[in-house]
Amino acid sequence: MNAAKLAYKPFGLALGAGSGMLAGVLFRHVWQLVGNDGDAPEADDEESTWRAVLLAAALQGALFAAVRAAVDRGGATAVKRLTGTWPA
Repeated sequence: MNAAKLAYKPFGLALGAGSGMLAGVLFRHVWQLVGNDGDAPEADDEESTWRAVLLAAALQGALFAAVRAAVDRGGATAVKRLTGTWPA
């Protein structure tokens, strides 16, 4: 493992945690924008419909994946610019 990859590990972990928090905030805002007043339904919420639960899960998963990919790619690009080596 080269030095750039090793140096990127803690940076990548911090980016991962930050991207999770950012995605959570983004999901709550988007969930409200699509016309839902409260929190997203949980899978074990008896009062929620299948449609609402599955829509919330799909939207949340897509947003988390997109944010994580964007943050990971941006971090790797920044490391490449600083060190000249792709970290992964």
